[in-house]
Amino acid sequence: MRDHPHDGAAAPDAHPHPSGTGDDAHLSGAHAQLPEVWRGSATNRVQWLLAAIGVACLALGVQLAVDSRWASSVVPLVMAVVGCVAAGLLVLFGTLAFVHVDVQVDGESMEVRCGHIGVPRRRIPLSGVVGVETAPWVTPRHWGGWGYRWRPEQGMAIVVRRGEAVVLTLRDGRTFTVTVDDAEGAARCIRSRIPAPTATP
Repeated sequence: MRDHPHDGAAAPDAHPHPSGTGDDAHLSGAHAQLPEVWRGSATNRVQWLLAAIGVACLALGVQLAVDSRWASSVVPLVMAVVGCVAAGLLVLFGTLAFVHVDVQVDGESMEVRCGHIGVPRRRIPLSGVVGVETAPWVTPRHWGGWGYRWRPEQGMAIVVRRGEAVVLTLRDGRTFTVTVDDAEGAARCIRSRIPAPTATP
């Protein structure tokens, strides 16, 4: 047997507040629970496989550089080594930069930091945000790949994994999307700190 009232039902001795309804009190409580600084993150462990490929390319470049069997010509050796090292570094950096994202919302801005060293980084002042919503399912296919993306018809996005995302509408009409866990919590926090849209007469 349950020894407490059902969620949403009034307790036996409870009385409505004389200055407002129960719904008003609920909304006030929800607003009071918003954190001063909201923090969230998202991680894609699958991309560690791509990081391993980048390391393999670097290792291949090193092996070619020390392989004495390339004694006939230096030019093919240099081209092979440079190609492997460049490909390895490109894949490694591009992957490690976007296996993780941290999002922070305070009273002035939303800041997004990519990777475990926080680079690249994007800071969006809330004064330039006119709307916020959540997208329940964002995938790399929607944006043409992982990472920091831009599409003329969609705006900009940071996509590190499939799933929910926060979508900001900026004052200049562009949008900014970032995949993050608890996107709804981030949206509530941002929504409470941007001016409500003004009705046009």
